[in-house]
Amino acid sequence: MRLRHLEMALQRLSGFPAPRPELEQYATPAVVAARLLYHAAGEGAIRECRVLDLGCGTGVLAGGAALLGAETVAGIDCDRGALGVARKNAAALGVDLDLIRGEVGGRFPIRADTFDTVVMNPPFGAQRRHADRPFIDCALSTAPVVYGIFNAGSRRFVERYIGDRAMITAAVGGAFTIPRTFSFHRREAVEIAVEVLRIERGAGC
Repeated sequence: MRLRHLEMALQRLSGFPAPRPELEQYATPAVVAARLLYHAAGEGAIRECRVLDLGCGTGVLAGGAALLGAETVAGIDCDRGALGVARKNAAALGVDLDLIRGEVGGRFPIRADTFDTVVMNPPFGAQRRHADRPFIDCALSTAPVVYGIFNAGSRRFVERYIGDRAMITAAVGGAFTIPRTFSFHRREAVEIAVEVLRIERGAGC
């Protein structure tokens, strides 16, 4: 599947039915999701791999990974409503996803090293400081390679946080357009610079 075709497929998916600000529930833009997945696929981290979408929301990354030929794809999210939309989006794409309700950083059914690749769009920490840390911790315990979307400029923080556990081995820039979603938003849309980081365990550590 070509990058543009993947973008078009993901653009048709439904978003959050009732987005919650404390969870920073913003739909992952199709162009950013497709770029992350295509980049990962080009490095052999999607096709015929066991992929986990951590904090999957409405299943944009999970669905895209399935379209690109992942062996199995699971998604975990704490929001029952978002998971319901993810199931409908999976059906619309014609893919199978294993969707699980669970709290990242809390108790949920994932054993260490049960996946080959983690893809994620974790909270940026705008509502709760360091909200992305449990996602990083969980991702590193779950798979040897992680592709995540972070605020531009976060690389130094992420490097300090992961310490000697792993290493950032690639970074790809992009833009994340956030439409007016919550009552405290004053503008119709805001564009935020982001970067997709590839984090690998045992990569020179």
